[in-house]
Parts: sequence; C-alpha cells; structure tokens
Amino acid sequence: MLGTYLYQFLGGKIGVMELLIILVIALIFFGPSKLGDLGKGLGDAIKNFKGAMKEGEQGSSGQTSQPSQQPTDKK
Repeated sequence: MLGTYLYQFLGGKIGVMELLIILVIALIFFGPSKLGDLGKGLGDAIKNFKGAMKEGEQGSSGQTSQPSQQPTDKK
C-alpha cells in the first residue's frame, strides 16, 4: 500500500535519492537490528520462492513419472 502510494506520488519514477530517503526513514522507524532481521527474512522468502518455482518447473516438464534423486540429508 505504501509502495503503491509512493509510486503514484512520484509519478512512477523512483531514483537513487528517493530510495535513500526511504531507507533512512525505515532505519529511523525500525532501527538497525529490526531492519537487519527484515532483510534476512526477505532474503529467505525470495530464496524459498525461487526454490518452489524451480521445483514447479521440474514437475511440469514431464518428469513426474520418475521420483527425483535429490539428496534428502540436509543439515
């Protein structure tokens, strides 16, 4: 919602200065530790999303009759 508002307010043109201002406001609002946690959570979410997309592509390419031979021993 805030992103949509900023996009409309800035006319669809968000430059480096605007991004820096948003980052400074977020740093003041959340603090450095919370901002790091938010970044880590966002990175994990993107990683999981990409993994799910990759699994979906493998499943839809006709390889559904054979089970995948990926190692299951992950630590």
